[in-house]
Amino acid sequence: QVQLVESGGGLVQPGGSLRLSCAASGRTFSSYAMGWFRQGPGKEREFVAAISSGYTTTYYADSVKGRFTISRDNAKNTVYLQMNSLKPEDTAVYYCAARRLNTISLLRGFYDYWGQGTPVTVSS
Repeated sequence: QVQLVESGGGLVQPGGSLRLSCAASGRTFSSYAMGWFRQGPGKEREFVAAISSGYTTTYYADSVKGRFTISRDNAKNTVYLQMNSLKPEDTAVYYCAARRLNTISLLRGFYDYWGQGTPVTVSS
């Protein structure tokens, strides 16, 4: 069983930056692929970014590519989402997720554990 806790959300102006963190329990964190999803009001939860348990594989939704960066620190059992050049359409509740397998997935159903979410609002 893995517990995930997101933090770092808040209000930011358009063009600004924000870094989200997801702290995970469990001694096997380093073997899990991790992902970030988001859900705006009245919308379906959508994929944002994912990172494998290794060094080399990351993947991003087209809407955030070039602006967001996913990373992980296995020693701290933490995954990060650095968000730059934020736009109003990035406003959503952001969720982190863990997959027991070490390869990334864009599909919500492939993730085994979920955090409660942290809200991000981009507004002037």
